[in-house]
Order: sequence, then structure tokens, then C-alpha cells
Amino acid sequence: MRAQTAPASGRSSTRGEGRFATVEREDDRRLAYAEYGTESGSPVVFLHGTPGSRRLAELFEPTAQDDDLRILAPDRPGYGRSDPWPERSIRDGEQIVRAVLDHAGIDAARLVAFSGGAPYAFAAAAALPDRIEQIDVAAGATPPEHAHERPAVQRALSRIGSATPSVLAALFRAQRWVAQRRDPSFVVAQYTTGDPDTAVPDRAAEIVRADFLEALSRHRSGVVTEFRQTAADWDVDFEAIDAPVRCWHGGDDANVPIAAVRRFEATLPTARLEVLDDADHLQTLLRSVPAILSGSESPAPPTAITETRI
Repeated sequence: MRAQTAPASGRSSTRGEGRFATVEREDDRRLAYAEYGTESGSPVVFLHGTPGSRRLAELFEPTAQDDDLRILAPDRPGYGRSDPWPERSIRDGEQIVRAVLDHAGIDAARLVAFSGGAPYAFAAAAALPDRIEQIDVAAGATPPEHAHERPAVQRALSRIGSATPSVLAALFRAQRWVAQRRDPSFVVAQYTTGDPDTAVPDRAAEIVRADFLEALSRHRSGVVTEFRQTAADWDVDFEAIDAPVRCWHGGDDANVPIAAVRRFEATLPTARLEVLDDADHLQTLLRSVPAILSGSESPAPPTAITETRI
């Protein structure tokens, strides 16, 4: 059952960016989120990647409208319009999700996470068993004990973030400066294995670029914090997760190799792995979105392989 009250007050509407809202926390830190889809629809919380922002959920807008869904997409602390919270941990994913649900007047919701949003989704589900109905993770990151094949670039960024966070912040500041002056393929290339000009539709590429720019528009502490956190012990009680878990992953994902996902998925008692055999990191998200939101068993196209461990 998905119970909710009337939409929260105090929102403004921005074309292309969803309905925008801000949660004022007791510690005076602001947590921003956007809504997509219908205001009275079944609720879904969407957690962006690393780096990322609420803007990525714009990819879900057409399907959310068609399926009568209300998508709530927060900027995690230190991204977009959310204030920095450098001392937060992965387990604080619970506070982020709880704050958005409470502000939006929602009792329980489904949870969808992309890439680096996965750790925070699992943390929220473990701590909020009565409020999270199902978890769908698209191209999700895995705990370090399973990530034996983690790409060298990601390992290097994590080391820099731990040893010299100011250097990592400067690197992402420079990358954003370049992304502002290049076409969307510059950003898309970070998430695809093929030609970035043809790997994804033009509109999706524009949203991915807007998401990247917004993520780093005001702060870099979000990405620095998360590169450091995901390389260390997640400290999440996975056995406390009661909700069904579906892991959607591409066989050609170079950002998070599927071997790590298979090892991780085998340890989750309620997990099911859906494999898109020829999809890369970003294509996994784009192709699985309709199935995730509609609750169907198979992503498009229908050539995907399904592996089940329940």
C-alpha cells in the first residue's frame, strides 16, 4: 500500500527541472529535491549517481506521467542546491530519504537508485523497513569487498579524495568548466563504452549534461565525500533489508563491472539480478527505466537475461 497525504506546500515550478522544494533541517542545513510525474501519483524516491543531482530524474518524466507516478529526487548533501554535510556517512542515506518523505507527506514509497546512489538506497532501506516498499538499483555501485575489478580511474579518485580532498574538488571544478563549454558527449563519454554521440538519444544526453553541471554548480564536497565513502566500509546492515531488491545491470558496464554485482547480489537475501547483456553504465539506466517504473519483469529490449536468487 502506498499511502500519502496532500503534496507539501511551498513549492515553485521550474520548466524542465520539475517541481522544486527545500527541506529546512533542524541543523539549518537545506536539503533540496524536485518532483516529477503527477502530484497525486504513487510515490517513488530517486537517488542520483556520483556526482549527480535531482536533474537526472527528468529522464523519468514521460514514463512517470504515463504511469501516474510521483517521483521525488533529492540532491544529496553537497550537490546542487543542497547544503554541504561533509561529516555525513553512507548510513545517513536514511536521514535523506526520511526527510524527503516527511516533507512530501508520504508514508511509504518505492526507492530507485542509479550508480553511486546505491549505497545510500541500501542504507535507507535497512533503517526504514516500514517506509521502503521495494528497491530498484540501476548500474549500482558495490561494496569495496566485492569490487575487485574497480576501474583504475575510480580507485585513483578515491585515493585522492581520502588523501587530498582539495585536489579532488579542484579536478571536478575544472571538469565542470570544460563541460560547460563542450557538447553533451563530453559528459556522456564518462558513462558509455561506445561512441558518445550515438550511444544515447540527444535529449537524454542533454539531461545527463545538465545533471552533471548542476551537481557541481555550488559545491564539490558532495562528490569528494562520496568517493571517499564508497571506497571504505559501507557499514550497512544488509540483513535488515526486508523489501524486495532488483539489481539492473549491463553486461558491458565498464564503470561497475558485472562480476562485482554478481558477487554482491548473491549476499543479499531478497535480491534479484536483471542483466542487460549488451548495455553499458548509462544505457542500463535508460533501458531499465520503463520496466522499473511500471513494475514489469523485463527491461526493453526483450533480449535481456534474467538471473534470480531469492
